[in-house]
Amino acid sequence: MPLQVNDYTWQQTETAVFISVPLRGVSVRDADVFCTENYLKVNCPPFLFEVFLYAPIDDESSKAKIGNDTILFTLHKKEAAMWETLSLSGVDKEMMQRIREKSILQAQEKAKEAVEAKVAARREDQKYTLNVMMKIEEEERKKIEGMKENERIKATKELEAWKEHQRKAEEQRRIEIKEKLHQQGKQIEEERKKLKRKSLTRNSASRYLDTNGRNSENIFFEKLKEDSIPAPRSVGNIKINFTPRVFPTALRESQVAEEEEWLHKQAEARRAMNTEIPEFSDLKEEEKNPEWLKDKGNKLFATENYLAAINAYNLAIRLNNKIPLLYLNRAACHLKLKNLHKAIEDSSKALELLTPPVADNANARMKAHVRRGTAFCQLELYVEGLQDYEAALKIDPSNKIIQNDAEKIRNIIQGTELKS
Repeated sequence: MPLQVNDYTWQQTETAVFISVPLRGVSVRDADVFCTENYLKVNCPPFLFEVFLYAPIDDESSKAKIGNDTILFTLHKKEAAMWETLSLSGVDKEMMQRIREKSILQAQEKAKEAVEAKVAARREDQKYTLNVMMKIEEEERKKIEGMKENERIKATKELEAWKEHQRKAEEQRRIEIKEKLHQQGKQIEEERKKLKRKSLTRNSASRYLDTNGRNSENIFFEKLKEDSIPAPRSVGNIKINFTPRVFPTALRESQVAEEEEWLHKQAEARRAMNTEIPEFSDLKEEEKNPEWLKDKGNKLFATENYLAAINAYNLAIRLNNKIPLLYLNRAACHLKLKNLHKAIEDSSKALELLTPPVADNANARMKAHVRRGTAFCQLELYVEGLQDYEAALKIDPSNKIIQNDAEKIRNIIQGTELKS
């Protein structure tokens, strides 16, 4: 049976009552406080404080403050008046029980209403959130469909322009071939006329020699010699074609074996298409082309739509996972989105595919090292980042930007070592 607290103090104004209840040597923070319009109770074993209030209070605005082994109640009166006493006088046990039960029912009803209000508010919040998410998703879907339609229209226009260009080029080639054949026919006709004139000249010379004898023969042959001198050739241009080299380096400086291996790997990569996956059956023909998807991803990256660019590169990689530029470009998107570990993975995969190291893939290897080094530095792994930047400098030693960034990383590492 808890002990009744009797040494409490109270004060009042016309609008409020202030009650101070001391609970010495007890953790008052664990006290069970119960308050309704006419009833106030504090159960903090082994102490119990119970008051049947003189007049009703506004329990919604009333409050209790706990601290320093004391509970201070601030009770706001429903009607402004000065109370004669704190507690209701002439209360027997039966009335006390009725007041307790009524207070408990009121408290339970209020708690139930509060829970229902909270549940209703939560339901409304969820409904509002769901509507907002559906609206956002619908707008995003429309935006993506609009972008797809614009890309399709643009691609169609580019294809039509390319076809028109090819048609004009083909028509121009036909005209050039026709003109060339016409010129050749004219040259052949001129050659025939020349041969015919020579034949007539020889026949005339033979008859003249037979008529005039040996003396006139010498004179005639001198004249024939002058007539048979061919006319100067017409001026023309001779077109010389050199065998193209795939790599820009001179042959004596090239690593022929590595270059041939790189060309072989590139040819295999172009052939390594994986279009047998069932979900690819709904794709358009151009959407099954990794190069078309790569160009689309590059355009999306240029418009800062990095998530859509990643989706384009993902589909291209599923179609052909042997193209290093797909991983290299996707690493750039992950860097923009701060997906640092994924950026490191894609840069490493690109470097794995960019082998053997030759001049044709030097720029791509440099970019892969810089992007992986940047991701390491943003993860505060400066030593690993510096290693990648130094590898990039070995490929392009004259790159001032990479030189400056590498120097900054060295300063950060040195500053960290000095602090430690």
